[in-house]
Amino acid sequence: MCGIVGYCGPKPAAPILIEGLKRLEYRGYDSAGICVGNHGELTIIKKKGKLHALDAAVPDGLQGYWGIGHTRWATHGEVNDLNAHPHSDQSGRIAIVHNGIIENYGALREKLQHEGYAFRTETDSEVIAHLLSSLYEGNLEQALKRTCAILKGTYGIVAMHQDEPDQLVGARNGSPLVLGIGENEMLLGSDVTALIAHTRQVVYIEDGEVVRVTPNNYRTTDLRDRRIDKKVDTISWELEEIEKGNYRCFMEKEIFEQPESIRRAFQGRIDHEHATAHLGGLNMSNRELLEIERIKLVAAGTSYHAGMVSSYLMENLARIPCNAELASELRYRNPIVERNSIYFAISQSGETADTLYALRELQRKGARVLGICNVVGSTIARESDGGVYIHSGPEIAVASTKAFTSQLTALYLYTLLIARMRDMSWEQGHRFIEALESIPALTQSILERHAEVEALARKYCQAQNFLFLGRGINYPVALEGALKLKEISYIHAEGYSAAEIKHGPIALINEQTPSLFIVPDDGLREKVISNMKEVKARKGPVIALAVDGDREVAAIADDVFSVPRAGQYIYPFAMMIPLQLFAYYCALELGRDVDQPRNLAKSVTVE
Repeated sequence: MCGIVGYCGPKPAAPILIEGLKRLEYRGYDSAGICVGNHGELTIIKKKGKLHALDAAVPDGLQGYWGIGHTRWATHGEVNDLNAHPHSDQSGRIAIVHNGIIENYGALREKLQHEGYAFRTETDSEVIAHLLSSLYEGNLEQALKRTCAILKGTYGIVAMHQDEPDQLVGARNGSPLVLGIGENEMLLGSDVTALIAHTRQVVYIEDGEVVRVTPNNYRTTDLRDRRIDKKVDTISWELEEIEKGNYRCFMEKEIFEQPESIRRAFQGRIDHEHATAHLGGLNMSNRELLEIERIKLVAAGTSYHAGMVSSYLMENLARIPCNAELASELRYRNPIVERNSIYFAISQSGETADTLYALRELQRKGARVLGICNVVGSTIARESDGGVYIHSGPEIAVASTKAFTSQLTALYLYTLLIARMRDMSWEQGHRFIEALESIPALTQSILERHAEVEALARKYCQAQNFLFLGRGINYPVALEGALKLKEISYIHAEGYSAAEIKHGPIALINEQTPSLFIVPDDGLREKVISNMKEVKARKGPVIALAVDGDREVAAIADDVFSVPRAGQYIYPFAMMIPLQLFAYYCALELGRDVDQPRNLAKSVTVE
């Protein structure tokens, strides 16, 4: 959600802070600010709105070689200049930026006000600056440790003090914080994308740790001042991967990258000789895999829909009971951890708060939890008992596209592995691998016909409501299609099982409400066609995603986009691509901010 960047080094800090914040724009924000230190003085500049407003407000040649910056996604207090970060204590000598939510800020605020501290904002974050001031005794690092001992909630904090030049201190509890080690310079950020222009050497700060940085040195300790030796990781991404290139926006780029990102997800993981998959990161023996009796897929949003698709696949091919669970609900349901069960925590960023907290709750109950993540070194990747990286490359647009299909690919590989250990024959495994390896070419052929989807979007983008309908393994695809449309175009859209339409949603059908049906040539095709006829009988416009040459569907639907014939388990990939394109082109037609839709954030790091 919010973004943090900090800098200490030989270069002017302001341009580096602004540049880092620009690379964090994808996380979602509504205001931004920086604080720069120079000769015992702190200069804070912050503005409501997008970064160009802040950039314009920063004076040319602003001096100072250390500072902090922040992009805010409002939780406490309205969106305005005053509530933007950084926040300072009332003396103006301390400045802080904060991601997360301080749950006991009300009690702390009241206590500090009684002690004479004057609050200027409505935010929970401001209490951190005043607490630091009240506890400061000449050492900002120690004051931050004492402050963290009092705070309840989630936080990633970076602080600076005008009397301690060329030094930043940071702390983390539940909100990401990363140290970047440069040449005679140090950076802090909430995401490696803020650092990659300056260094690829990073250290991931863990919960309960405090980091102190100067231009040439850093140290990490816990809240009891015990030194912690940290591993230095190397970022594998290239800077070009987080640039738009010749595309209009990141979402377009990421949709069109899917043939390659899907290929990367299975590359090196297929064992053709034995018609199975190789997933060494699971950290499980064949015996342990064979003893699994139940699988649960825990996730939120788009990742949850990927889990739902995969649950159909696992039950059908591996013959293991499997279901997808919303992480936000599972954590508070006091879940029952069954013997010989395995859980997957699925998250593009690896920082999704609901999924991370569910992972920790399950582990407390003795569950084995594996992670499926895109971001190397993310919290879920570090805290899970094993797992799979999807290797889709940086995903910058808020609305997830290539991560969805890469998550599916990883889960399909896991299904193949388990199914081959059970009832799937070598011949069946070989055919499944052939189908899996055909997906990049299949998606490429669909992407080459993007103009057809763009024409459909122009025709239907003025609709106020949409229904997305599918059956079986394509029911979650309908849910994801509806989510994509509402996320970036702001058109109200709902996904349903086509079988459920007569159990209520059919009341919504009228001449102004299009229904988009997913109609592959599988065992449920005739059922879906019957549902299409029900909609047409009530004069509802029908759009169909069908298979090449399906004349019956074409005769019923008002508009059809056809995909090449594929195996029944491959259709979720084939059907998802045009749904992503449809949402994208609708948003473009309506003039929406495609990469940064309103009210949304890329990485949801608070509950």
